[in-house]
Amino acid sequence: MKSALNADNLPNRIRLLMKLRTSGVTDTRVLSAMESIPREMFVPEAFHDKAYEDTALPIDSGQTISQPSVVAWMSWALQVSDRMRVLEIGTGSGYQASILSRLARMVYTVERHKDLLRVAEERFKMLGLNNIMTHAGDGSKGWKTAAPFDRIIVTAAAHSVPATLLEQLAEGGIMVIPVGSDTEQILLRIEKTPQGIVQQHLMMVRFVPLVEGKLPK
Repeated sequence: MKSALNADNLPNRIRLLMKLRTSGVTDTRVLSAMESIPREMFVPEAFHDKAYEDTALPIDSGQTISQPSVVAWMSWALQVSDRMRVLEIGTGSGYQASILSRLARMVYTVERHKDLLRVAEERFKMLGLNNIMTHAGDGSKGWKTAAPFDRIIVTAAAHSVPATLLEQLAEGGIMVIPVGSDTEQILLRIEKTPQGIVQQHLMMVRFVPLVEGKLPK
């Protein structure tokens, strides 16, 4: 894969970060992580000129790369420290996992589309991100053999919070997940406390659906 690193995109990246800060994203670790990861590397070449617009963009296999502001808010809501293990459901382009790799000790990411996962793995290697583990599988089932996780992030919308993922979340852990129908989804922040599950509604969002079952060929 040809590197998409381009100094000409740096001013656009800085403008996006300034816009995110103005909108309320002030976590310096999240902003620094996003500054260090070139989003143009994760979008099709035809959309390189839109890489730093705050919009979702199409990628292969009928999937999308989330808009930067949603990536920023989800990363902030997770409250990741550099000692934590994070599970991501829905690798997609690999952009969100790359951001998380700058924040966490280890990122485990699951993708059902093997072609997407292969390309994402190439991007991780190009960026020298050695703390990302990948797995081709049904994201609704999580990654049982690596559980429990301090944090879980789901980048596809479920009709309800999968019980399997809650089971794989450590006590005191946080999950961020979009829940709802194709037309209306709420981004939830779920904390697993000794007293039970605490949910917080963050914002309305629009994600591709979380698909269960047999993997595509």
